[in-house]
Amino acid sequence: MQYSDYPTYLLFGLLFLIGCTAPPDLTDPQYIVDRAIEAHGSTVLNKSHLEFDYRGKHFIATRNDGVFSYERLYSDSTGNVREVLNNDEVFKEINGERVDLTEKKRYSIQETLNSVVYFGFVPFFLNDPAVQKKFLGETIVEDNPYLLVEITFAQEDGGPDYEDRFVYWFHKETFTMDYLAYDFHINDGGTRLRKAYNIRTIEGVRVSDFYNYSSDVLPQPGTPIETYGEVLTRGDAKLLSEINLENVTIRQLE
Repeated sequence: MQYSDYPTYLLFGLLFLIGCTAPPDLTDPQYIVDRAIEAHGSTVLNKSHLEFDYRGKHFIATRNDGVFSYERLYSDSTGNVREVLNNDEVFKEINGERVDLTEKKRYSIQETLNSVVYFGFVPFFLNDPAVQKKFLGETIVEDNPYLLVEITFAQEDGGPDYEDRFVYWFHKETFTMDYLAYDFHINDGGTRLRKAYNIRTIEGVRVSDFYNYSSDVLPQPGTPIETYGEVLTRGDAKLLSEINLENVTIRQLE
C-alpha cells in the first residue's frame, strides 16, 4: 500500500469498526426501560412540580432528586381537605388543622397518592431501587410490535403491595409505553389492562390518559396477564372506566 492510499485505508477501517458495533440488546429489560424513559421525556420529572386534576380532586406532586411531596386537595362535608405523603410522613388536614388518622386511613392515603402519581407518569418510576425487571419476549398488539417487560418488586422498599405483578408493552421502534397490565390482591384480587390514549406532550413529557379494561378470561391474581394483548386484539377486553388526568401542568425545578 502506498502512502497516498492511507486515507482511503483509514476510511474503510472506520467503516468496518462502525459496522462491527454491537446492535442494541432488545432482550435487556434495563435497556428497554431506559429507552422508554427517554422516549417519554420522563427525566424531567426527577426535578419537577406537577399539578393535575383527577376524578374531581386536585393533585400536586413535587420531586427534587429523591425528596418528594404528594398532595390531594378536595372539599367534602367536613370542609377543605388536604392529604399529604412525603419522605417523612403521611398526614391529613381539614380546614388547615391536622386530624388524627387510624393506621388503616394512613395506609389508604399513602396508597392512593402513590398509585395516582405512579400510574399517571409511568415509566418514570421503573428504575426505583425496589423494581425487578424481566424480559418476557415480543408480541403484536393491534398490529404493532411490542417488547414485553415484567415488573415485580422486592419486599424491601417495595411497599405494601410488593407482591403485585405488572407487565408493560413498549413499542419496539419508538419505545413508548402504550399498554400495561397488572394483577392485584386486595379486595379479592383481580387483573386490569390499561391502554394509553389522548397522548400529548407537556413541557417535553409524554402524558397519556388510559382506558381501563378487565376480562373474564383473566379474572384472578396469578393468571398470565401478558396475554392481555391478545385479549384486547380479539376484542374480549371489557372497558371499565377511563383514567383521565386533566389540567396537567409541569414545571421543571432549577
